[in-house]
Amino acid sequence: MKVLVDEMYDGMDIKLKEFGYNAFSVKKLITEGKKLTSDYSVIRYAEENGMIMVTEDTEVGKACKENDIPCVLLDKETMFKIILEELTHFKNHRLV
Repeated sequence: MKVLVDEMYDGMDIKLKEFGYNAFSVKKLITEGKKLTSDYSVIRYAEENGMIMVTEDTEVGKACKENDIPCVLLDKETMFKIILEELTHFKNHRLV
């Protein structure tokens, strides 16, 4: 499974590789000479290379959805759900 990690998550590609994913960072690909300076070029690159996009950019997420490109969108709503889930671990924890 190939994953393309958007610029704001540079470094996440390394962690994903540790879990067996074939992950790439937009930022690193740019330093290697790939022309990925616009959202369009990033989305197109993911599509052409059969990759799942990981981003927090809602515009990129919408474009992926409109073009049937797999995408993990870490927007505010998703982050809020994660926070709520994590807070449940503290329900019975006594805070001073």
